[in-house]
Amino acid sequence: MKTIKTPKYLISKKKMNNYKRDHKIWNKKAQVTIFIIIAIVLVLSIVLFFVIRGGIKVAKIPKDLEPAYTYYLDCIEQETETGVMIMGQQAGYIETPEFSPGNTYMPFSSQLDFLGTGVPYWYYISGNGLAKEQVPTKEKMQEQLNDYLEEKISGCDFSSFRETGFEIDLDDKIEVKTKIKGNKINVDIIQNLAISTETTSWIGEKHSKKINSNLGNFYNSAIKIYNDFKENMFLENYGVDILRLYAPVDGVDIACKPSIWSVEQIRENLTQALESNIPFTKIKGDYYDLKSKENKYFVQDIGKDIDANVNFMFLREWPNKMEVWPNEQGLLMAEPVGLQEGLGMLGFCYVPYHFVYDLAYPVLIQVYFNEEIFQFPVVVYINKNKPREPIDTTNLPNVVPELCLYKNTQISVSTYNINLEPIPANIKFKCLATTCDIGRTEAGILTDNFPQCGNGYIIASAEGYKTKKQLLTTINPGTIDIFLDREYELNLEIAGIGTNDFAVITFKKDKATRTIAYPDQKQVTLSEGQYEIKAFVYSDAEINLQGSSEQKCIDVPRSGVLGILGFQDEKCFNLEVPSQTVDTAVSGGGTQNYYITESELETSNKIIIMPTNFGRPTKIQDLQLNYNSIEVSRLNIRLE
Repeated sequence: MKTIKTPKYLISKKKMNNYKRDHKIWNKKAQVTIFIIIAIVLVLSIVLFFVIRGGIKVAKIPKDLEPAYTYYLDCIEQETETGVMIMGQQAGYIETPEFSPGNTYMPFSSQLDFLGTGVPYWYYISGNGLAKEQVPTKEKMQEQLNDYLEEKISGCDFSSFRETGFEIDLDDKIEVKTKIKGNKINVDIIQNLAISTETTSWIGEKHSKKINSNLGNFYNSAIKIYNDFKENMFLENYGVDILRLYAPVDGVDIACKPSIWSVEQIRENLTQALESNIPFTKIKGDYYDLKSKENKYFVQDIGKDIDANVNFMFLREWPNKMEVWPNEQGLLMAEPVGLQEGLGMLGFCYVPYHFVYDLAYPVLIQVYFNEEIFQFPVVVYINKNKPREPIDTTNLPNVVPELCLYKNTQISVSTYNINLEPIPANIKFKCLATTCDIGRTEAGILTDNFPQCGNGYIIASAEGYKTKKQLLTTINPGTIDIFLDREYELNLEIAGIGTNDFAVITFKKDKATRTIAYPDQKQVTLSEGQYEIKAFVYSDAEINLQGSSEQKCIDVPRSGVLGILGFQDEKCFNLEVPSQTVDTAVSGGGTQNYYITESELETSNKIIIMPTNFGRPTKIQDLQLNYNSIEVSRLNIRLE
């Protein structure tokens, strides 16, 4: 047999088998490495894709865990609706601005008490007489709603789910962002929430909920109404009309007796009129039905219809301010013209009157639809019979008068009654037209710094005592004693007058006058001192004053150059005097100077005045005769 030699480069069978085995292992390792690299690339690609898209989306919650998550979303919705309700009731606030009280000058605090809830005014007049605004921005509302939800959502109660086997972990760390839109509120929340059972688990961090709400629409409508209120003052214009319809402002009465009005009765009439008329106010829209032309008077066009219901409200128990001048101790009085000496030839009487009012009151404006509401109050201010001027509430002046900021003279004030007993009293200082609050005497003594002023007045007031004003120069330090007169309320009786008669009594002391209309008023407050007491008694009468017509002529300057040179023309006109029936006239009265002592006031509870009876007037001459007799006739006065 021929032998064949194996070449040197050939591999043995054993080595070949080893080689095949190692090569197979290497191939497997290479394949695994390639798959790992591909997997990493795929994962990175997916992550990058979703990062670019705005973040990794949370996996869909398993179906058996949905009830717990649905409750969480419902809790978000419920707390949002509660926060929105609070905002609607509190003029756009959850946390209201710092409270500022009113005072006797202007009784409006920074909030209106409505059904036990303090509703911040969007516009009001402070105790210093300054216009104040508290209108929240939509951004501020969103911030407050965010804070409210961050506090409330972490308290969502999952106890009922835990009792059925759920394990729920709600992180206390939470971030809420809300967006108030027209008829929706978007709520976005970042908060870790883990829900699991024995077989399933889920973790979520970002949660969103859209809440149906008209808060945005209501707020936009409220802003439009408020801006129109500020700029066009439509509520003040309505208020002026109500004032002139239900209160004596200016006019003329044909009568021979004084016209008298009670300030408290005027106040009652006005509050009733405001309460009855303000609800008729409307903002132009389609939520009401006004068929008569007269009712269109109450519709205010603010340039765009409101897509909601709007209600205006005033309640008589709300704080309000009414001051009227001239005012004599709670009475408005207008004296007749035609009875005074020298005017008897007029042949008729008339009573002209003119009174000036400051009137301020709140109006609550409500924008609502179905169960949703947004409300805010404003103060309506009528100043000296006219609507307030539009006020720029930016850069308001200092609330303290400049004079009162510089108190650098120390003055000691002591307040006593007439028995030299110290009494606590409120102390103010008046210099020209500026009045500064100083403080209150404790145990009858106050030592404090006063503004420097030549010939100023210290004003001391205490309950039950007559307010006293005393002249003082505060250029240099000093002391002053003030003695206050105690006031006593006495019953008043006018003796000897008929059941249908009435009387007007004036008590004049130290240039101050108290006027009583009897029998409507039967009490008077007096202090020790010298009084001039005057009484007018009025009874029924029937005197006919005939009308007349008379031509009067006067010389007036000519127009142009001739008038400058002194040339005149005669102008004539007819003077018409209307006929008049006098049904009430002076029938008695008198005047008396009388000193009332403290001891008399302490031991008495009634003052009795007996006027002189002149007799009922029956002809025109008697009217002026009786009126002139008041000054020369005496009154009998006694206290008992």
